[in-house]
Amino acid sequence: MDKTPARHAARPSAKDAINSALELFNRRWTLRILWELRSEPMNFRQLQVACGELSASVLNQRLTELREALLVEHDARQGYGLSPHGRALMIAFQPLLDWAQPWARAVAKARQRT
Repeated sequence: MDKTPARHAARPSAKDAINSALELFNRRWTLRILWELRSEPMNFRQLQVACGELSASVLNQRLTELREALLVEHDARQGYGLSPHGRALMIAFQPLLDWAQPWARAVAKARQRT
């Protein structure tokens, strides 16, 4: 019989937590959808266009997954937007953005030389 208290049984380890997040982020279009929602809520069609016309079925599937993962919320009037967890994720991504901008410039400059 498991003697772990119920309140601790649902607490994932750090390894399980990061693996779950990486698995979710690895799904095609997931990060793009989150990125497009970073500024303001969008309705389904606006989000579809912002993501480069990805198929409605894929967008619907990813939005379902992101809502289940508590990263996206849906409001009938405003559409889809980031939840508090989703907004916290965008804050966590800021160091990656800070790194990506000079990296992209360096890559572009290196390509010009070749």
